Amino acid sequence: MSIIIFWCWGLDLGFKNAGFEVIWANEFDKSIWETFQTNFPYTELDKRSITQIKSEEIPEVDGFIGGPPCQSWSEAGARRGIHDSRGKLFHDYIRLLKNKKPRFFLAENVAGILHPKHAEAFSNSLIIFENAGFDVSYRLLNAHDFNVPQDRKRVIIIDYWLS
Repeated sequence: MSIIIFWCWGLDLGFKNAGFEVIWANEFDKSIWETFQTNFPYTELDKRSITQIKSEEIPEVDGFIGGPPCQSWSEAGARRGIHDSRGKLFHDYIRLLKNKKPRFFLAENVAGILHPKHAEAFSNSLIIFENAGFDVSYRLLNAHDFNVPQDRKRVIIIDYWLS
């Protein structure tokens, strides 16, 4: 199955190792480019902000994988959530999902997105997913429970018809 990646932070390598073909990726952070291109030398890497990408510029694929920047939601940061420009990037991810309609998607972020302070913003994001035609579910998972040698909690949002 072919996928595209938004925000290259490790999900990409995990999906590659699981047998997915990463054919296109988007990452705005310059500090990530070299590592990504080392791991994915044949994948096209679009280096613009997701806010500048038009749907027609993205190839047809089976799935979207993305983890918008977590700084807005992290309990270690300022926790500005949706009031931080990075916190609004979920909306561009949804815009592209709505227009491209891949067979599945997965979005992930830090556990802090579930903090009561962000409850309204997170709920509104789920509504935007649903208004775009997706039937989403989410769970808080810990990478440690999946044989990853670290305690790393992440909220995973999927269009649950994936199975």
